Amino acid sequence: ENLTRQFARWLSRVHSDKLDAPALYLRSIRQLIGHSECIWGLIDTYPYPYQPFPPTRFQELEKRLIEWRWELREYAHRLAAVHGDFHPWNVIVRSGGDFSVLDRSRGEWGEPADDVASMSCNYLLYGLYQHSRVQGDFERLYLAFWEEYLEQSNDEEMLEVIAPFYVFRCLVIAHPDWYPDHPPEVRQGLLRFLVNVLSEKRFDYRNPNKYME
Repeated sequence: ENLTRQFARWLSRVHSDKLDAPALYLRSIRQLIGHSECIWGLIDTYPYPYQPFPPTRFQELEKRLIEWRWELREYAHRLAAVHGDFHPWNVIVRSGGDFSVLDRSRGEWGEPADDVASMSCNYLLYGLYQHSRVQGDFERLYLAFWEEYLEQSNDEEMLEVIAPFYVFRCLVIAHPDWYPDHPPEVRQGLLRFLVNVLSEKRFDYRNPNKYME
């Protein structure tokens, strides 16, 4: 848990560096949704048709994301320094407990929610491997990461913008070609999460399981 909190503290320090450049923020949101390496591109790499998530569900997902794109135009003041691909496989932890990060992606500036979603969704993934819902050690780590980040950054506004970033990151870790060994219930939990998280204007980080029902 201490290491998880260190991740959150490091990330909050990175995100404290802000930039007033609304066009650059809008570009980052456009890339999130429409870039070939982000949501639209990921959807096109899924099998077609994909029985666990048929084309009609992908179409509905895309329509809702267009609405979110326009809502996020109001948050251009949030532009900050970001890592861009902050997840467990891009962190090297040394024996003394300190760590280094690798593979900074998609430029220096963006929405901090991308980094928070990228790391925290992995706690949800591995929590689903242990139980039919996230509980136990991985729920504790997930909550510790969120609580530490919010305490250090004082960025409650992130809860209003993070949903589309969770869609992106969950599409990655639920992908049947890249992660073929997921049990069906794990993959379905992630797919339900990425749909349901868009249904609320403010993400309820304390209750992640409700988005998987």
